[in-house]
Amino acid sequence: MIQKFRWRDVKAEPVEMEGASGAKIRWLIDERRGARTFAMRVFELAEGGRTPLHSHDYEHEVFVLQGRGRLVTGGEPLVLEPGDVLFIPGGEEHQFVNEGAEPFFFICLIPLGARAGPGGR
Repeated sequence: MIQKFRWRDVKAEPVEMEGASGAKIRWLIDERRGARTFAMRVFELAEGGRTPLHSHDYEHEVFVLQGRGRLVTGGEPLVLEPGDVLFIPGGEEHQFVNEGAEPFFFICLIPLGARAGPGGR
């Protein structure tokens, strides 16, 4: 069954992982909505907020919605702005940091069952 809803209407939950600060997650699509392959999440980082520096075995895809941030990696940090798209292969250490004065929002897609990263259940 097709479902339509507003992403901001989904409850934001705190990201409770060591190293996270001012980070919230909205689980938009996962098995609870009938998904079989991927989960779609929206992260919200408050001013100065961050996800933990981490890596995991699975890839994920990211689309920046709003705000200004930085992706910290083993290489050069990347500045992130609305409309930017990231492909992060499995095994790549990374961290998202809000560098703006407004909240930083990004969509993140992961395979279902991959719950070890930020916002995992």
